[in-house]
Amino acid sequence: MSSTLSENETAVATEPSVPWFAAPPVHDIALELPEWYREHQKTSWQSFLQLQDPDRRDENWRFSDLRKVRFSELIAARPAENVESLVQRAKAERVEHFAAHFVFANNRLIYSEVADLPEGSICMPINQALVDHGDVVREHFMKEDRSLGGEKFLALHGAATLSGLFVHAPKECVIGKPIVVHHFSGGDFQAIFPHTLAVAEDNASISIMDFFESINDGEQSVIIGGADLVATNGGRVQYVSMQDESDTGPKHVQLNSSRAGRDANIVSAFVNLGASWVRNESINHMQDSGADIQIYSANLVSRSQEYDQRTLQSHEARNTTSDLLFKNALYDEARTIFAGLIQVQPGSHYTDSYQTCRNLLGSEKAEANSMPGLEIDADQVKCSHGSTSGQISDEEIFYLQARGIPAESARQMISLGFMNESISKLTGAEIKENLFERVQRKFASLRDW
Repeated sequence: MSSTLSENETAVATEPSVPWFAAPPVHDIALELPEWYREHQKTSWQSFLQLQDPDRRDENWRFSDLRKVRFSELIAARPAENVESLVQRAKAERVEHFAAHFVFANNRLIYSEVADLPEGSICMPINQALVDHGDVVREHFMKEDRSLGGEKFLALHGAATLSGLFVHAPKECVIGKPIVVHHFSGGDFQAIFPHTLAVAEDNASISIMDFFESINDGEQSVIIGGADLVATNGGRVQYVSMQDESDTGPKHVQLNSSRAGRDANIVSAFVNLGASWVRNESINHMQDSGADIQIYSANLVSRSQEYDQRTLQSHEARNTTSDLLFKNALYDEARTIFAGLIQVQPGSHYTDSYQTCRNLLGSEKAEANSMPGLEIDADQVKCSHGSTSGQISDEEIFYLQARGIPAESARQMISLGFMNESISKLTGAEIKENLFERVQRKFASLRDW
């Protein structure tokens, strides 16, 4: 389904921008951060001030409702209250077997537990890592030199005090269980800046689950997150972003960058169930022969939510592979935008790459916009892209009704199966079960409105 820019929307897109922050969103973390990082923050803040707000005339913001990103007078999140209850929530929702568990509330660490980390690995809050392992962090931190439209958000993220983790697995180090991170956010017009930096060196392995949740329902919180995922020769990284914030109020931006070296594998997944507006950007570099990156997404969009998804699969060497599968289930007046590009750089012969976006429309008023694309500058490649949008067929409903399943339950079963295809491609039975349960719980809540 396509849409056009109305005169009113054009007016919104060209209104003078209003400053989002009066000063850099930083707070005292009682650490002597390295000089290079402080300079990075200053440079990022200057870039933020100079960059224009998102504009519908930019192809990277095509179809986006920019009324949802007209920020003004945001502040860095204040310390959360009742943190013990948040810790208990996080413990109740984590997988049973984990390597480590960290809980952040409004950008501040409130709980940590290390259960099963192998010797030699590093897993700590990123601000502490800047002090203790600054050289390693500097080598990989925010090195992305491209953008899919989120430059202003990325610059603000770079200027802010961050929460989140630095995870480093040296050569041959396998972190067999997932590292679980909970990020709670709350407070009207208060912003947090979670960041994950994961580096798996040669033949090492890392698995991370980031959970994003609201402290209270309906608050106008803002989350501007980022992830740098790096795997060198034979390294493996799996990263899951599970966003289950309040359906009304929060706005969430997630900017991910992945870099895979020779015979390395990176799997990243976005699961979105909440927030009033979501922007996911995923830039993926296959940098050496045998590099493989997979990007999966499962999104349940309802009410008047808008999920905006932008991806790039950049093949930069011979014999590289990538696969993308995005599944969107839309209800009520929800909207999704998907824009994905497979780019095969000159000389990247024998590339094998796929890109698929599927939209299941559960309402006549739901709207799905899809723009897949290819740019190929090499020979002997196998690339394909495609997108489909459609409703659940009456034949499918009749088939299940004939076996004693009520129509409403039948629709939910079909929708669950549709979304779970993306989740099923991840590694780890407990991880998949945890995500399946979350999606099922969200579907059940749709009937309570």
